[in-house]
Amino acid sequence: MRVFARFWPRSLQGQVLLAVALALLFAQAISATLLWRAQAERREAALVHTAAMRLFAANRDDRFLGLPGEHPPEMIASARRLKVERSAATPLRDSDDRLGHDEEELREILASQGLDLAGVAIARRPASDDPHLARRLARRREVLGDHARHGPEQIMVASVQVKGAPDWLTVRIPMPGPDRGLIASLIGQTLLLYGILVGAIALILGRITRPLAALTSRLERFAQTPDTKGQMAPEGPDDVRRLIDAHNLMEGRIAALLDEKDVMLGAIGHDLKTPLAALRVRIESVEDEAERLRMAATIEDITKSLDDILSLARVGRPSDPKEPVDLSALVAQVVEEFEDMGEPVTLTEASRIVVPLRATWLRRAVRNLVSNALRYGQNARVSLNRNGNEAVIRIDDDGPGIPEDQIERMLEPFTRGEPSRNSETGGAGLGLTLARAIAEQHGGSLSLANRAGADGAVAGLSAAIRLPLA
Repeated sequence: MRVFARFWPRSLQGQVLLAVALALLFAQAISATLLWRAQAERREAALVHTAAMRLFAANRDDRFLGLPGEHPPEMIASARRLKVERSAATPLRDSDDRLGHDEEELREILASQGLDLAGVAIARRPASDDPHLARRLARRREVLGDHARHGPEQIMVASVQVKGAPDWLTVRIPMPGPDRGLIASLIGQTLLLYGILVGAIALILGRITRPLAALTSRLERFAQTPDTKGQMAPEGPDDVRRLIDAHNLMEGRIAALLDEKDVMLGAIGHDLKTPLAALRVRIESVEDEAERLRMAATIEDITKSLDDILSLARVGRPSDPKEPVDLSALVAQVVEEFEDMGEPVTLTEASRIVVPLRATWLRRAVRNLVSNALRYGQNARVSLNRNGNEAVIRIDDDGPGIPEDQIERMLEPFTRGEPSRNSETGGAGLGLTLARAIAEQHGGSLSLANRAGADGAVAGLSAAIRLPLA
């Protein structure tokens, strides 16, 4: 089943064409079998009629030749040409392949000619097993030598006994081999049908699948970067055209909603940052320094959360194009930034990998993961490796990890774990969400997994960003 699934085409056009080809092959196989059987029956019926004619003629000549007096030489020669064997018993053996249907047909034919038969026997026999035919072939080879033709592979042995007659009349008729012309005709007919039918279906399916493939590519591009420039022109059958028109309308509405969202978030950011800046100025008049620092920290947290929200809203619609970037240099720069601040961050391994990406966004994703590791795991170890067709940036910490049933939930917006990832030690719960969105923006992914120590217990958390190399 797996082998069949491996070779089964995945495209709609390929599946339909293969299904039609298999159905046509099955239908042609049935047709060929029926034609073959019909031809074999006609051939066998012709042999039975030939045997009936020769036996009837032999019986007639026996009756005339048995009368007293002189007989014409042509009658005697005709009786010899019939090659009919006369014997006291039928020459058929128990090992012969009896043909019951042919026996009934021979009886009916001779009865219609006025012969009342006491016995009928017809069998199929290999020519090499027939002693009478073997003697004739041996004599022919003695006379003609290597020029003698090969005899038939099988013969039909038909034997009848007329009521009142003492002897059985037996005739041997060569059975022709399979008609190779019919096989060639069936093969040619099948190839012609394949060429016409499969070709016509391929043209029709191509007219359907080409616009569907273009629509799929358009959807894939829109899923990565919503862009409605140059909407897709409807083509193909009416059903496909309606689908493309519906997609264009839906794409336009989605783009309009995204634009409205960006405008709304931009307005919110502008309207909130202005009073926050005013609050920073006003808290300078607070005499209690401790209170003033707490107020400043609160304003800074609000500003940072607001920046994260706006960044998360914009990450799905980047305006800057991808450029080839040395990923090892980018990761090293982020590590150096934290080292300059005295943070325990180390770069354990960094293979040189050049990937087309948006450096500003990816740098922010790596910063978020390193900050997360420092906040909850006390230290961070960063590595960059190539894994097949992917570049993997891994950040390990020595923190308490995350319960297995909460790992996926940690990637959702505004989600923080308890008790280690609480509101006092964490931010707004957008760091991991933003890092995942940036990875997906580049066609990659972000995964979290607990690291097990030597004793099997959780020894820390490992965050990995996987990016396609092309």
